[in-house]
Amino acid sequence: MSGFGGCVKALLLTVMLALAGPARAASPIAALAADLAAHPSATEVLQRWCADRHIADPAVIVAERQRGRDKPATAEVRALLHAAPGETIRYRRVALACGGHVLSNADNWYRPAQLTAAMNAELDGTDHPFGAVVRPLQFHRESLEARVLAGPRDILRNKALLETPDGTPFSLVVETYAREAVAGR
Repeated sequence: MSGFGGCVKALLLTVMLALAGPARAASPIAALAADLAAHPSATEVLQRWCADRHIADPAVIVAERQRGRDKPATAEVRALLHAAPGETIRYRRVALACGGHVLSNADNWYRPAQLTAAMNAELDGTDHPFGAVVRPLQFHRESLEARVLAGPRDILRNKALLETPDGTPFSLVVETYAREAVAGR
């Protein structure tokens, strides 16, 4: 959600992380989680984080396509997307990288009928991040889950719906953020 709702979500997420432990409240992981909750595009957040932490110069996010890992939409995915029976759902898995550093891996199910033909062609034929391609839709992000992970490599997992301004869901993303997303040089 954008605007005031997004700020409230970011605040609630920060409070939840703070309750999980005092060391986490002031951590870069909590700050990244709050930043992601407050903005519709994870791509834009990661680009800013990459620049601020000097992870790469220039700070450009590239979606490295992970082909051959198709995950058909489950009944749950279709329900969350409000997909009509028989409606095509596409799947795209990418590693979002900045300067060769993988910052997150994302599973993305989306409704191509909700996008323009040009957007679908760009998603099919380029390494451009989904959020950058669909930016003209002026979407907002509805967070479904945000969870801090205890692994040595993965630090945060988000599940969210991307919706048009009228509330129509067109994409479900599950993003797993790597420790490199909060690293600095």
